[in-house]
Formats: sequence, structure tokens, C-alpha cells
Amino acid sequence: MHTGEQYHHFMLASQRDRIVRDSFQKIALDLLPEGAEVLDFGAGTGIDAKAYAANGHLTFVYDPSEAMRAHLAQYCHNEIAQKTIVEIASPLACKVQAVTANFAVLNHFADHTTLFEELSRVVHQGGFVLASMLNPYYLGDARYSWWRANIMNLLRRGHYAIPSESRIHRFTPRVVARSATPYFRLERLIPRGFGLATDLYMFLLFRRV
Repeated sequence: MHTGEQYHHFMLASQRDRIVRDSFQKIALDLLPEGAEVLDFGAGTGIDAKAYAANGHLTFVYDPSEAMRAHLAQYCHNEIAQKTIVEIASPLACKVQAVTANFAVLNHFADHTTLFEELSRVVHQGGFVLASMLNPYYLGDARYSWWRANIMNLLRRGHYAIPSESRIHRFTPRVVARSATPYFRLERLIPRGFGLATDLYMFLLFRRV
């Protein structure tokens, strides 16, 4: 188990993860109206939150991990003092234009139905949820026995879980989209086509209806 500090330095040092993060942040910032408020759901150590705040967006941060929150408080000390980043104890404690969930936060949920119902009370109509999730079609995982053992589960149910301490789940986009209904509709999936075989993460953009 990583401490918040270990996780923070690992994520900043990983070139692959930096590329994913930069792409995710660019999409989020391009979508956000000027001055719009955002909830960073599963904010980790605050790397994304700091970027949103630097671009003029009041950013609420929520993370259930005490270790992550402790390092976030250090890393985002100035923004918290200036109230451009606000820590909250529950995602329901704010009302925002957008929710972002980067680096597989939603893969820790066995089912997203209740989550999207709750987020519908957080996101303004016309706003969005942007999530990066582990891609169940990623062929780089084919070297692992758990991936091969779950091919049929993926095809039949669109979902499977990996036996581990964190109990990470994999979902097809259609399963997540179904859970988001009727509050959100899946507006965009990145990548599409062959990219779904080559990219570890997929980005799902849900629009509040």
C-alpha cells in the first residue's frame, strides 16, 4: 500500500501516467466554462485539482483515503489557504458544473447506479462527469492469467472483478452508461476503434440530462 507521498512522487515520475493525466486535464479544461466550479472526485494528492484551480476553477476535492488527503493538504496548501481548493467530507456537499474522476477511481465500485444517482444531485443540468477508467479491452493485460480467465465474463456480462486487496473491477463502456441512465448519457468515449486495444485507460464523458 502506497503512502500519499509515495503515490504522489510515483505519479509525477511516471511518463506514461503524465501523458494520461495531461490528456485528461486538457479535455476537462476545454469542456469547463470560464470560472465554472468542479468536483475532483477521488482527488488523490491533488495533482489535477491544482491544475483546475490554476485555470480559474474553484475546485472541491473529495478522497476517502486519509493518506491521500494528508498529502493533498501539503501539496495544495496555498490553494486551500486561498480557498481556490476546498476539501469536503462528502461529494454531496457541493453543487458544480463538472465532476472529474481520474485514474480508475470508478473502477473501485462494483456498481455505479447509486453513484450516478448521487452525482445527479451534484452536477448542474447540462454539466458533465469525466472519468478515466481501466480499459477492459487493453491487450497489454493479455499476458496476465486473470485477464484471459475473464474474457467470457467480459463478453457475457460486460464486467468482472480481479481477486485482490483492492478488488478492482473492469467494465465495458455500455455497462457504465447503463448505470448512468437516466441521469446522464454517454456523450464521448476516448479512444475508439483500435485504440481500445492499445490504451490502458479509456475516458468516458457523461452529460447531465
